Amino acid sequence: MRKPSVECALLAAMIAKHKWGSPIDREHLLAISAIEPNDFPDAREVFETLRSATYITNRGNRGIELDSSEFGALADVLYHDCRWEPFEIRSRLKHYEGWDAHEWA
Repeated sequence: MRKPSVECALLAAMIAKHKWGSPIDREHLLAISAIEPNDFPDAREVFETLRSATYITNRGNRGIELDSSEFGALADVLYHDCRWEPFEIRSRLKHYEGWDAHEWA
């Protein structure tokens, strides 16, 4: 089985813990993500990079959270970069209302 990238592991943990209006700070996200302790330095850098992703809302010192209005962009990242299957993405991004028009380009 292929080991997920650090970014994909962080996104998977964020999706699992997603609650609207509840940002997650870096150290808590690293603690719940499926990453090895030796990957923590890279994960800290990826966390900072995620702050500017279109599907992330940056809450400053409070952390980051998923932007549900941008779940289409997140679905594309999960499909293309993380190699999730469409059925898995649909089951995990339940609040995405754009499925009827979404193209897996």
